Amino acid sequence: MANDERYDDRLDLVLTRTVDVPRALVWEAWTNPKHVKKWFAPAPWTTVDCEIDLRPGGVFRTVMRSPEGQDFPNVGCFLELVERRKLIWTDALAPGYRPALPSGHSGSCAPFFFTAIITLEDHGGGTKYTARVLHKDATDRKTHEEMGFFDGWGQCLEQLVEVVKKLAS
Repeated sequence: MANDERYDDRLDLVLTRTVDVPRALVWEAWTNPKHVKKWFAPAPWTTVDCEIDLRPGGVFRTVMRSPEGQDFPNVGCFLELVERRKLIWTDALAPGYRPALPSGHSGSCAPFFFTAIITLEDHGGGTKYTARVLHKDATDRKTHEEMGFFDGWGQCLEQLVEVVKKLAS
């Protein structure tokens, strides 16, 4: 991925891990709202609502709840889907590719927009999982990193794996 001209390591944050669960079930955990609610926010935060319309232009909406009980809605739009291989979504666009409200809207957690590219590859009996998050500038990238990108997205992936293991059993 790093050689792709669309990517810029000065602007992107990347989390890559190999997990010991099948790619098909990782896809299921990412694309089924009842599963997303179980792992999408790093504990002790929770995801209390999720809506997915799994098609380009379709909605990807979550509501994260802080430990203090404050809700943070996030609404985005799927840009590209390759079943069981790739999800691309952004909060810079609302469903139907409509421009989103200015960043920090509606109590959103992030004070900036980003685009997330989730890729899944078979790796032995598991999955190579890559989350690449694109930012418009170095300031937004740095802000996101300082907000705890690696710890937060890493913890969410660990929670996703636990959900998948329960699905598999």
